[in-house]
Formats: sequence, C-alpha cells, structure tokens
Amino acid sequence: MNKFYTKNRDLTQKLGFSLLTLMTLMTVIPIIATVIYIVVQGAPAISWEFITGFPRNGMREGGILPAIIGTFYLTLGTAIFAVPLGIAAAIYLSEYAPENKATRLIRLAIINLAGIPSVVYGLFGLGLFVLFLNFGTSILAASLTLSIMTLPVIISTTEEALRAVPQSFRTVSISLGGTHWQTIRKTVLPQAQPGIITGVILGLERAAGETAPILFTGAAFFLPRLPHSPFDATMALPYHLFVISTQVPEMPIQIQYGTALVLLVFVIGMNVLATFVRGRARAKRQW
Repeated sequence: MNKFYTKNRDLTQKLGFSLLTLMTLMTVIPIIATVIYIVVQGAPAISWEFITGFPRNGMREGGILPAIIGTFYLTLGTAIFAVPLGIAAAIYLSEYAPENKATRLIRLAIINLAGIPSVVYGLFGLGLFVLFLNFGTSILAASLTLSIMTLPVIISTTEEALRAVPQSFRTVSISLGGTHWQTIRKTVLPQAQPGIITGVILGLERAAGETAPILFTGAAFFLPRLPHSPFDATMALPYHLFVISTQVPEMPIQIQYGTALVLLVFVIGMNVLATFVRGRARAKRQW
C-alpha cells in the first residue's frame, strides 16, 4: 500500500513539473521569438545617423532623435510626478491609515484604476490638462496624464513591499526610542527598497510604451526639432512607430522595425538598470 502510494505521488509530482515546464516554454518561447524577429528585422536600420539624425522626406529617411529624446522627457516627467506621490500614498496606506471600510474602498479603487484602458486616461488628460488647465498639447500635459495612469501600479507594488517587511523591525526600532516616521524612513523603507524599485520600473515601462495617452495630450505627428520647454509638444517612440506603420505609405520596413528595436532597447535598459539597483539593495537587506 505504501509502495503504491509512493509511486502514485512521484508520478503526480513528475506530471506537475512537466506541465509547469510546458507552460513556461509556451510563455517564454513566443517572447524570445518576437524579440529575435525584431532584432533581425530592425538591426539593418540601426546606424549613427538613424540614432542621432532628424527625420526627413516624410519620415522615410533620416533618424529618430526627436522621438528618442521625447520618450526620455516623457518618462522623466512621469517619474518626477508619479514616483514621490505614489510612494507617499503607499506609505500612508501601509503605515498610517487605519484598517476600516474607507481604506478598503481606497485600495479597491486603486486596483480598479490599474485596469482602466489607457485611452480613457488620454481623454481625461485631454479634458483636464490640455483644455481646462490650458497646458496645451505639451510634454507637461502628457507627463501628468502618464503619471495618473502609472500611480496605481506604483502605489500597489510599493504598499506590498512595505507590508512584506517583518513587523519585528518596526517593534525593535520603536522600542529603541525611534518615532514612527524615523522607523519608516530609516528601517522600513530601506528594507522595502527592492520591491519599491520593481514597482516604479513597472510603472515607468508602461508609461514609456504607451501611445493612446500621449496621442491626445503631447505627441506630435512630425516635429523635426527638439522640444525647448515643458510646454512644447514632442515626438515619442511609441507614437512615431504607430504613425510610420499605419499612416505613411511606402515606409521601408527596416525603419519600422528599427524604431521598434530602439524602443525595445530603451525598455530593456530600464530593466537592466533596475535589476542592478535592486540587486545591490537586496544584498544590504537584513532578512
């Protein structure tokens, strides 16, 4: 009986591992294949002129420097507005807010906001920032719109990272005479830093790759110059890729995939930087 039970258990375990391996391969292989295809198709277009030049001849020639700089400005603007506010909101919800019905409703609202389609955020940004506040079609309006879209991700992941820090850390700090804020600033936040960084990068990556919100608030169809102030419109890689893929006839396929490859490298670069910083933070973590 025990021998039969052991064999059955081993068979079930092997079947479970095989199923998990198959599901992992079904997820990973298409992603790797897509990345390889973009690299193969886009690599011939990559050159110094393509990276540092300005578009010309209806965007069929030249480079994509304004789109690269515009994407960087939009991502930076999103980080400036969303990261401090998102982390502060998460700290309040995790460390200060009482557990009651109102707090649960706030958390539910944050989760629901994370699932709203990005085009809805774009229309909201158009009505509030572009028209009502009269910021116009600008980097500022687009960054604020992307910030609102990014906030739910940053708040949720940061709150989970803060709650993952053992309660004993807080107890010891307070027992040694630390105030509540000193405990959060010097004990909880450093220990939660890897999770916070993960949430911030996830939010900023989504902002860097979005098209619909900036379509209504800050992206220009063709602007062969660099923006000079936050109130200027700008080109951006996601919108530029959409335009040259759907609106420009006889666009060379290499330029389309070359633009996609640059955007992919931009996002992967953010991931690599976040992984490096997160790794150093985890090495210093005490649990």
